[in-house]
Amino acid sequence: MSNFELSQPQNYVNDKQTIPISNPRKEFVVKFWGIRGLIASSSTNTNRYGGNTACVEMQVADKKLVFDGGTGLRILGKSWLELQRPLQAHLFFTNSQSNRIQGFPFFGPAFIPENCFHIYGTAASNGASIKQCLCDQMLLPHFPYPLQEMQSQLHFHNLVPGKVVKIDDVTVTTALINQNQKSVGYRVSWQSYNVAYVTDLHENASQLEEEHIKQLSEGVDLLIANSTTPQKFYRTESDCHWQAAVDLARTSGAKQLVISHHHPDDSDDFLDRIQMEIKYAFPKALIAREGLTLIVNE
Repeated sequence: MSNFELSQPQNYVNDKQTIPISNPRKEFVVKFWGIRGLIASSSTNTNRYGGNTACVEMQVADKKLVFDGGTGLRILGKSWLELQRPLQAHLFFTNSQSNRIQGFPFFGPAFIPENCFHIYGTAASNGASIKQCLCDQMLLPHFPYPLQEMQSQLHFHNLVPGKVVKIDDVTVTTALINQNQKSVGYRVSWQSYNVAYVTDLHENASQLEEEHIKQLSEGVDLLIANSTTPQKFYRTESDCHWQAAVDLARTSGAKQLVISHHHPDDSDDFLDRIQMEIKYAFPKALIAREGLTLIVNE
């Protein structure tokens, strides 16, 4: 695997003061801000689990990593506006479909000049880079403000699946896990702890895709995966197949499983039933809900 390294500075200097960004807490924390696939789903039937599309935050010691920028990214950004500035973070996109990028135009911290964001993504199915995909959705008539209105430092990194990203003592391993959607899976490693983010499992995975998924998931402390629900807007409850995620957790030796990226039609009551079912199959399994926070290195 090829790799590249990013050294994270310990201080930024502005015209007022020097603000250290290091965090004395040495924790690996995962928080879910968006847990839906396809399209946001806000109704009285989705209040408890949430209706925002995919966004997961990982606080790895003093590093801020974000995986996917669905509508949950807007809520995450609002929480970051309350933090000391300047901020530096790393945003990783699994693919360029709308449910993974649609929150980016509403990411408040990106409009603040002293902030700095590194943005990673692979080429879309039409060959467009992650920068081009994010730019295009912010052009008229889709959005009133172009990407250039974001005054923060934006550094775009074109990922080739298989690259390893080094952010000081954090390693992010990548692999192609869904050829049709050009989706990338990630494995985040810090000290002896590992989290896999593989939210594009599908029932017709090739042998190569299965090998990549296994490599990312092997022996992780936390596996974040999806049910292999058919990618269509209308379905029956029988279309929800969580077994693939449970099988992956078992075969990979994952210590804990969280199933996320729920179909927009999955109601709170339906997800409650799924939670009970997967608990019988894999006791250390959870259904993701917005606000769910897990400390990996407890």
